[in-house]
Amino acid sequence: MKVLKFGGTSVGSVKNITNVKNIINDGNKKIVVLSAMSGTTNELVAIANHIKDENSNEAINKIHKLHEIYSLTIDELLIDKTLNNETKNYVSDIFSLLINSTYKPFSNILENTILAQGELLSTYIFNCYLKQEGIRSAILPALNFMRIDTAKEPDLPYIKKHFETVFNTAETSDVYITQGFICLDVDDKISNLQRGGSDYTATIIGAVIKAEEVQIWTDIDGMHNNDPRHVENTKPISNLSYDEAAELAYFGAKILHPQTVTPVREYNIPVSLKNTMNPEAHGTLISSITSENGIKAIAAKDNITAIKIKSGRMLQAHGFLKKVFEVFEVYETSIDMITTSEVAVSLTIDDDRNLDKIVAELEKFALIEVDKNQSIVCLVGHSVVNHEYTYKLFKILKDVKIRMISYGGSKNNISLLINADDKVKTLRKLNNYLFELVTV
Repeated sequence: MKVLKFGGTSVGSVKNITNVKNIINDGNKKIVVLSAMSGTTNELVAIANHIKDENSNEAINKIHKLHEIYSLTIDELLIDKTLNNETKNYVSDIFSLLINSTYKPFSNILENTILAQGELLSTYIFNCYLKQEGIRSAILPALNFMRIDTAKEPDLPYIKKHFETVFNTAETSDVYITQGFICLDVDDKISNLQRGGSDYTATIIGAVIKAEEVQIWTDIDGMHNNDPRHVENTKPISNLSYDEAAELAYFGAKILHPQTVTPVREYNIPVSLKNTMNPEAHGTLISSITSENGIKAIAAKDNITAIKIKSGRMLQAHGFLKKVFEVFEVYETSIDMITTSEVAVSLTIDDDRNLDKIVAELEKFALIEVDKNQSIVCLVGHSVVNHEYTYKLFKILKDVKIRMISYGGSKNNISLLINADDKVKTLRKLNNYLFELVTV
C-alpha cells in the first residue's frame, strides 16, 4: 500500500481537489494524508494571535470571513444536497468552536486546538466529496493514533499500536484519509508536528505500515536545484539520496519538512515528490541510491543569528564547549553551524526566542558578539567535499563576505554563513557556476 500526502495548495480550490481525486482514483488501496486548505493555517494563526492580544472582535471577524469561504467552496464542490448539508453542519460546528475560543483565556493548548481545525475541515470535506463521486473512503482520525513523546518526537510504538487499531476498525474502503500535521502530546492534549508537518505524518505512517512508497504531492515538479523564488530557470532534481534530501530540507528547501525522510530510511521506503498540477512529471525520487558525485542543489535558510563566544580561558581548557552547549540545551535552542578556534567559538541558531537569556548566561564566562540578519547558503550533493572542482566555489564568491564556513562535517554538505542582504546574489552566482556552466 502507498501513502500519498497532498499539501495545502493541492486541496486549495475545487479544481485542485478534483485533480487530487483523479490522481488517487486508480483502483488501488491507499492512505491519503491531507494538509489544511491553502491559506487556512495562516488565518488560524492570525485568529489565535488576536485572541492572545485580547482582540476578540478582530478574531471573530476573521472567523466569519473564513467560514464564508468554506461555505462557498462546499456549494461549488458538493452538488449532492444531503452531503452538502451534512458537510455544512460539520463545518458550522468547527466555526462555532472557533467563536467560543475567543471567549477563553489564551494558552498553548487553545492555540494548538485552533490550528488543528484546518486539517479536520479539509479531510471531512474531501471525504464527503469522494463519497459523492462514488469512491469508497473512510477517515482515520489522526488524533486517535498520532502522538509525540516528552522530547516532542513521534512516539512510534504508541503510533503503531493505535494506528493498527484505528485502521482495522475502519469501514473497508479504497481510500483511507487522515489529517497531517496534528497530533496529541504526551498528556493527550492537542499538539502538532510544526509547519510542514503533514510530510512528516505521511512518512511516519509509511514506516508504520511498511509502505511500498510515500508520495508527497505539492505544486512544483519535485525539489529544484536552487530557489525558484530568486533564481531563474531552476530545474527539478530527478534523484536524491536520503542524506542529500535531509540536508536540503533542513537548510531551507521549503518543499519538504526537515524530518520527512527520518522514519522511512530505516526501511528503505522511497519518497517521491510530485506535482498535483502536473501528475505526469517525474518529480524527485528520494531513496538509498546515491548517484553522481558533486553538488546537485543549493538551498538557503533565513533568519539566522550568529553568536561569537570569545574567552581567553578557552585555550586548552577542557570542558569549555560542554559549558557552552549546556546553555543552549537549557533553553532548548538548536545549533545549525559551529566553528572553533583556540580562543573563540562561533555558532548559529534559527530560533532567537531565548536569545537574550542565552547571551546573559554566556556572558558569565565569555565575551559575546551577536550578528542578526544572517543567512545560511547550503550546497548539497554526494561527496561534495571530495569533488575536484569544489575549491572553485570560493573564487566566484570573492566579493561576498562569508562569516562562517562549515566544510567537512558532512561529506554531502558545504554551508556558508553570509549577510542576508547578499543571499540572492550568492544564490545566483553559485547557480551560474554550478548549473549554467560558467567557468572561473
